[in-house]
Amino acid sequence: MNQTPLILSTWRFGQIANRAGWAILSQGGNALDAAEAGCRAVEEDPSVTSVGFGGYPDAAGEVTLDALIMAAPHRCGAVACVRDYLPAISIARRVMEKTPHVLLVGPGAEAFAAAEGFPQRSLLTREAREAWQRWKQEHGGNIFDKHSGDNSLAQDAHDTIGVLALDVEGRIAGGCSTSGLPFKLPGRVGDSPLVGHGLYVDPEVGGAVGTGHGELIMRVCGTFLIVEEMRKGSSPTAAIKTALERINRQCRPNPRQQAAFIALRRDGEWSAGCLRKGFQVAVRSAKVDTLMEPPLVLMDGE
Repeated sequence: MNQTPLILSTWRFGQIANRAGWAILSQGGNALDAAEAGCRAVEEDPSVTSVGFGGYPDAAGEVTLDALIMAAPHRCGAVACVRDYLPAISIARRVMEKTPHVLLVGPGAEAFAAAEGFPQRSLLTREAREAWQRWKQEHGGNIFDKHSGDNSLAQDAHDTIGVLALDVEGRIAGGCSTSGLPFKLPGRVGDSPLVGHGLYVDPEVGGAVGTGHGELIMRVCGTFLIVEEMRKGSSPTAAIKTALERINRQCRPNPRQQAAFIALRRDGEWSAGCLRKGFQVAVRSAKVDTLMEPPLVLMDGE
């Protein structure tokens, strides 16, 4: 199958991911390698405070990473609550390739990363530590304050890097990586490392990736729902609309909570959509390299 390569990524920093992924796709490389490279590039950028090195910590002051990589239901791997190892997306790929499991978490995932030769390193930057210290003062040092992970910063900084890539052979793969909601309760895991929530890819149909407030996406199995809608014949836009409408109807998001998706069909048709304004999608192909508003905003008047 001869296909026109394409890479899509979430948010403004998706252009960082696209640049890294396109370097692979433009040379005839594999979609899975491109998705991994894209996520990895964002994880390594300390200016991105919601992903990887430089990500804001949890309420206890620890940076914990979640990631998932997927090319098919039988080819996926993930990690969650990983401290002191990077890139999480590459550790997730090792889980996929070297274990019979899908998801490793916490100390077990860290021990696996160490055994696979990933170097241990601190992920907490000075800027992230200072932001955490300000937050802690505001909450009296109580990490179990009922507002942990539900503060205004957490509502605004929920920007998972999600990547979908299509290579010249027509293969689709995806990756997503995050440090999660700023100052979340220790142990909290969002949608990103969960198959069918933050990411789902079926080579017979296509793929979808989600970003935003993870609890919203988790409650409707957002990306699995989108792929299944496309399987039934819906366009990527219509499939995303179904997921967003279900989130809005059943999950009762507050006015600050965002949910957004990118969907890519195996024939190369793609779309993006979000609950409310603010989301952007980065798109790169042989003809296009741009950052754009999504075609669908469910609550366009907001």
